[in-house]
Amino acid sequence: MTDSIRVEITSVGVVEPVVVLQAVADPVRWAVLAMLVEAPRCVCKLQEQIPIAGNLLSYHLKVLRDAGLVTTSRRGRWVDYALAHDAPERMRDALPGAQVPVPA
Repeated sequence: MTDSIRVEITSVGVVEPVVVLQAVADPVRWAVLAMLVEAPRCVCKLQEQIPIAGNLLSYHLKVLRDAGLVTTSRRGRWVDYALAHDAPERMRDALPGAQVPVPA
């Protein structure tokens, strides 16, 4: 059996990519992002298509919000979620080597 290695991720420039990658690594959160690519949705519509408990869906939405990948807007008593305008770039930039220019 191999020993696990603990890595500190407090270095400047390392924390944000790790947070983004951890956010998209979960299948439920990936499904939410895939739905929000199509159009913004209220929590009730997300709940219809992702059959998990409401509190668990709220947790996953909070993780995506904290990672800066989704935004919220209030419409009366409804909360709509949308893909953040810079979410695709944030996901791409989180990948190692993404900031390195590609030679022509």
